[in-house]
Amino acid sequence: MIELREAVYTADEQNGDVEGAIRALREHIYAHMNTGLNTGSNSIHPPIQLKYTYERAQAAQQAQLGPGNAALYHEAQMYCESQHAGASATELVACFESYASARGVQLAPIPEALYKFDFISAKWSPDVAGLSLIFTLLSGFLFIITLLYRWLVKKDLVSSI
Repeated sequence: MIELREAVYTADEQNGDVEGAIRALREHIYAHMNTGLNTGSNSIHPPIQLKYTYERAQAAQQAQLGPGNAALYHEAQMYCESQHAGASATELVACFESYASARGVQLAPIPEALYKFDFISAKWSPDVAGLSLIFTLLSGFLFIITLLYRWLVKKDLVSSI
């Protein structure tokens, strides 16, 4: 899973097949138990954030402003970063949109689904971990049945004497 996650980050950085890498990671996580993407209690959420895809979307917005309006994009960037220092990407995008629309330019919103992903692993899967879980539960059940059977047989033998 770690290799697949790194493949997603590499594809994102190199503008490769991000969708294919995410699909492979998602299929692996859905098919295996205990393959969560979170790395601890203080990890980022969602754990897969495609920074470079988002930056390319921002560049596309700048291109949408046109060659004559590149200065407007930089003005909006400076304004929003000064007004919302440490803000999330979503808040910055909203600030860009409001700044540009106040000056008569409509920007297409960047949906968060383009750059944030989280997958939840299966509760049970038919792999080594899942089969060993079934084997353990079945062994425990048989152990309890055997103990009860021996106890009843011993009790029956003692009462018949």
